[in-house]
Amino acid sequence: MIDVEVAKQYIIDNTSLLGTTELPLEQTLGFILAEDILSPINMPPFNQSAMDGYALKFHESLSYAVVAEIQAGGGANPIMKAGEAIRIFTGAAVPSNADAVIMQEKTEREGDILTITEQPLLGKNIRLEGEQIKKNSLALAKGTPLTPAAIGFLAGLGVSTIKVVQQPNIAVITTGNELVKPGTPLEYGKIYESNAVMLAMAIQNSGFKVAKMGHVKDDYANTLKLLDQQISEQDFVFITGGISVGDYDFVGKALTELGVEEIFYKIKQKPGKPIYMGQKGKCIIFALPGNPASALTCFYQYGLMSLKLAAGFKEFELKKTFLSLEETYHKKGARSHFLKAQLTENGVQCLKSQSSAMLISFAEADALIYIPKDKMIVEKGELVEVHHLP
Repeated sequence: MIDVEVAKQYIIDNTSLLGTTELPLEQTLGFILAEDILSPINMPPFNQSAMDGYALKFHESLSYAVVAEIQAGGGANPIMKAGEAIRIFTGAAVPSNADAVIMQEKTEREGDILTITEQPLLGKNIRLEGEQIKKNSLALAKGTPLTPAAIGFLAGLGVSTIKVVQQPNIAVITTGNELVKPGTPLEYGKIYESNAVMLAMAIQNSGFKVAKMGHVKDDYANTLKLLDQQISEQDFVFITGGISVGDYDFVGKALTELGVEEIFYKIKQKPGKPIYMGQKGKCIIFALPGNPASALTCFYQYGLMSLKLAAGFKEFELKKTFLSLEETYHKKGARSHFLKAQLTENGVQCLKSQSSAMLISFAEADALIYIPKDKMIVEKGELVEVHHLP
């Protein structure tokens, strides 16, 4: 068995960046930018009015002659004379020799005569050409996550397609004779299968998509066949169950026969000790424990980290903070613990039902508390490492 920190370093060392692809801008939400983007234009591309009002060419009087009107989108650029005003609207192009724009609330107008309450400062309420960004300046750097704001910014610069890091093709496979589909009658000795939809939703909630969901009973030949197919087709395969050493645990044997290179197997942690990471060709395989809480914990700590590294994210681990523990915790055993927890006004509290088989507390959790292997007691009020769930 290896330590938590060693396992994470193995993931960093063994996860390669996927290739790049060019996509229409509107299809890039959640991707990572694979190239520097230089602005093709000045932004704004002209002197722009910041509000509804009047463009002024200063003179000594507070009275101005209104000589024209410019709406947003209008292409006029008249040369203004001293004492002239032009009615203008938010976003419209300000005549290049105008001195300022005065908001309409500070004016009175009778016919074509405009009276202002005070002379505005030079350049007031004018967004200057290139004020946000100059042409050929760096707009967004390679490695930037493409959020709605980033995409909107690029659209405003006229960018329509960009190069991004590819997102991984992912399969989720569950194993076990005891599993039946929710919505079907539950026979004695059977349980409803929850890991597949749970992991698929965790993957989707983290910005990725599942290409294939499959299930295989505890049968070696079928396990071998399904894993062989998905490893050849996907970038990531997540398997739950069948990785321990029971008589009907066939996943490990199948991965060995398929020539998958083991990166690690078993971590000194609770829950989720029997976790496996391997690789064959371009495909990374995570075999997660069958117990639901263990599977989800391992996905958030290791699987998601590898997905984000492959997709080009610079921030690839769960957000970490140090918060005050609400109640004293006594750890049993020499393994690191991940505890389902809830954030509070004063810190963080450990939830009940920490069993690896129980999702009831995970359903209420918004964080995991990490207790290192050599820490046996955490006193009330002591700071603990908190991993915030997506």
